Amino acid sequence: MDLHSTYPAISDLRARARRRIPKFVWEYLDSATGSEATKHRNRAGLDRVGLMPSVLHGEFTPDLSCSLLGRDLPLPFGVAPVGMSGLMWPDAEGHLARSAARAGIPYTLSTVASQSPEDIAPHLGPEAWFQMYPPRDEDIRRDMLARAKTAGFSTLVLTVDVPVASRRERQTRSGLTQPPHLTPRLLAQIATCPAWTIGMAQRGMPRMRGLEKYTPKTTTALSSTQHAGYLLRTSPDRDYVSWLRDAWDGPLVIKGVLRPEDAGLLEKQGVDALWVSNHAGRQFDAAPASIDALPLIRAATGLPLIFDSGIESGLDILRALALGADFVMLGRAFHYALAALGPEGIDHLVDILRKDLEANMGQLGAGGIGTLPAPFQLT
Repeated sequence: MDLHSTYPAISDLRARARRRIPKFVWEYLDSATGSEATKHRNRAGLDRVGLMPSVLHGEFTPDLSCSLLGRDLPLPFGVAPVGMSGLMWPDAEGHLARSAARAGIPYTLSTVASQSPEDIAPHLGPEAWFQMYPPRDEDIRRDMLARAKTAGFSTLVLTVDVPVASRRERQTRSGLTQPPHLTPRLLAQIATCPAWTIGMAQRGMPRMRGLEKYTPKTTTALSSTQHAGYLLRTSPDRDYVSWLRDAWDGPLVIKGVLRPEDAGLLEKQGVDALWVSNHAGRQFDAAPASIDALPLIRAATGLPLIFDSGIESGLDILRALALGADFVMLGRAFHYALAALGPEGIDHLVDILRKDLEANMGQLGAGGIGTLPAPFQLT
């Protein structure tokens, strides 16, 4: 089957994914917080970014390569961390890591993934990133860093925009708890999704394996927006960033930056890159669209900028790059692809984005990422 004729866009993968996974899993993956205004703001903000087509450039093949953190990469996008990926599809972290390695793009494992750094180590490519939710205890912190380094992760990402658990009301209404407790309501949903169910039966329900070393065994179910990681983490401050900078031998990225003032201060602390993100609307419902914050942060710092939140196409990637991002990450989209088509869905998504980048760069007359036109505001 020609996947491009049936699933030519991320929206097609999203629609199929919704049919293939239980409702409580879908609500976990697709929801935001509050009325989801920030999630919609992300989409609206991207739609306002215009790029002027240019003609008479002759035949050319766009160069999609880029450089980031001293590395040459074949594509300007990668896989963002998503907590409990294994809930969306069995062995999600393994499938994502292997596909990213094949494509030569970064894969980011979450602290609260359903597989540990040791589980994923055999599947990692050279662009392996580890995302950290900040442990309060220094011994746990040091051990977590050592495990990530030993497993083969070269870049550390500290997420700073989750100082407390968000409410995520839609997710809460779904009935999901952490760890998942299979109530009759959830079992009825599972019964309608045979492929997901068979895979979970073979692997077992996902749990946060990377944290099991540090958390007490308990049968108490937490709310859907909290989990065992909240028993360990703290809300970091600037001293925490300085400690981490000294402790980690490798690139350090700070994820969740929206204010230009924060960008300048973090640059002085010696971090290697900033990740502009509003957590895809999952944390605070009065936040600006990440794409609106991006040019302000670009003006405030010379550090490399990574961008996420609301990306749904290759064109969206170009919009972010034109506004000052050096690289773009996608989280939900890769999980839609995996849930929709299994492992081949991830490779298909990479191909969708590649083809969309090439088509739109052809329209723009842009031979490479560095020759994109200046963006303008659409009305």
